[in-house]
Amino acid sequence: MQLTLVRHGEAVQEGKDKKGLDAKRPLTPRGHQQAQQTAEYLNEQIKPDVFVVSPLLRAQETLAHIQQYFPEVPVLICDKIKPDDDAKKAIEWLSHVPYESIVVVCHMNIVAHMAELLTHDSYHPFALAEARIYEQSVIANGLSTQQYAFIPSI
Repeated sequence: MQLTLVRHGEAVQEGKDKKGLDAKRPLTPRGHQQAQQTAEYLNEQIKPDVFVVSPLLRAQETLAHIQQYFPEVPVLICDKIKPDDDAKKAIEWLSHVPYESIVVVCHMNIVAHMAELLTHDSYHPFALAEARIYEQSVIANGLSTQQYAFIPSI
């Protein structure tokens, strides 16, 4: 089973006058370039069965770049992979997704904590639009091994 974790690309900053609009922050032009580089890399590395994405705009815009290469792959929007969500609950939810190759596009904090739990490695923050590919027999704490990683050069 393959699990690919992707952090969204660079997003516009949330201004003081725009509190509460975090869910609608789009990618910057640089963020779109980062997401495109990651999409090109993943196109050469994986054959996804399903995409799982956060409901927040910046994650969905990042996924749109990846979807260009895999237009027939279904998308599940998951409300358990937002920035402040609990990584244990996210992993539990993912463990019930009935596919062999899952790509998750979400946010820092949740994605790095998920990686830490899945591998029992030390916490390592994800760079913007970074992708890490893991292998495991089932999605559960401590059973994943990181196989590949990609960080955009932009």
